[in-house]
Amino acid sequence: MKIGKIEVKDEVFNVRVKKHVLWEVVKWQLSSRRQGTHSTKTRGELGYSGRKLLPQKGTGNARHGDRGANILVGGGVAHGPKPRDYSYSLPKKVKKLALKMALSDKAQNKSILIVDTIELGDVPKTKNALEFLKKNKIDSEKVLIVTPQKDEVIYKSFRNLPNAKVLPVEGLNVYDILWSDKLVIHKDALEGIYKRVEA
Repeated sequence: MKIGKIEVKDEVFNVRVKKHVLWEVVKWQLSSRRQGTHSTKTRGELGYSGRKLLPQKGTGNARHGDRGANILVGGGVAHGPKPRDYSYSLPKKVKKLALKMALSDKAQNKSILIVDTIELGDVPKTKNALEFLKKNKIDSEKVLIVTPQKDEVIYKSFRNLPNAKVLPVEGLNVYDILWSDKLVIHKDALEGIYKRVEA
């Protein structure tokens, strides 16, 4: 398969896409990102006195125990959330397959651009990043730029643009690929992508 003038591997960029596999991996990714720090207090954790609110009988009111009961306003929460870890494991095979499928989806929709260089000068400048996007006619789309390794100049030049993300090959993931409208891959990053999905 060819993208532009560059020949790419069919087993990475021309795989049959199965939506369910992509969904499974995106769900796993987003679950791993969840902080899980939510917490509510049970009736046992509140600072109220445990004194009985009113006598059990003879007042004509409903029976009540202490002030922290969950049916009262300001009382504890019954079955509320507690801090927990939402992450779970997924087979490596599935993760690699989903990465291939996400790349194939972009390739089949002609949404991949492979560039020889990303020339932005020696100092990070958002202006240079915008010029790069305009030159390639992708300034109005959500763009994911894949570099061979972490590059501070490229990363800092694009970080103020809400519709652009920069990732080194080792950080490439299904969620960010599917988020983007256009995938810009540095030519030297291709080898790293092959290693990621074939290792």
